[in-house]
Amino acid sequence: MASDDRNKGGGRNLDRLNHKYRLVIMNDDTYEEVTAFRLSRMSVYVALSTLFVLLVAITVATVVFTPLRYYIPGYGDLKQRKEFMQLRMKADSLERAISTRDRYLDNLKNVIGGNIQLDTNMLKVPKVDNSTY
Repeated sequence: MASDDRNKGGGRNLDRLNHKYRLVIMNDDTYEEVTAFRLSRMSVYVALSTLFVLLVAITVATVVFTPLRYYIPGYGDLKQRKEFMQLRMKADSLERAISTRDRYLDNLKNVIGGNIQLDTNMLKVPKVDNSTY
């Protein structure tokens, strides 16, 4: 008996989705009926779902097929990414070259100014085995 009540309750909820309602739009001053709609809960649900899907589709299409996609972080074509990596490598090598040149100029200034520090460490050069050549 309890399962019959549950089925009837579930059936009532499904029936409620198909009940017809009337939506009337009236002129507030004259009470003239401007428009009337016959709606059900199901038709309202379907209309709102369709509207949501269309808005999402339009938004995605706008981002994918227009230049707006370049404002998304991490998005870009392969050519731009390769060019970016090349420019980054050039900038790194230029930074290294500038720091090497600055050290060289600092050492040259020290030598010219007489601020020479003698290197007293013995340099250990390994012997080359020429027998394998």
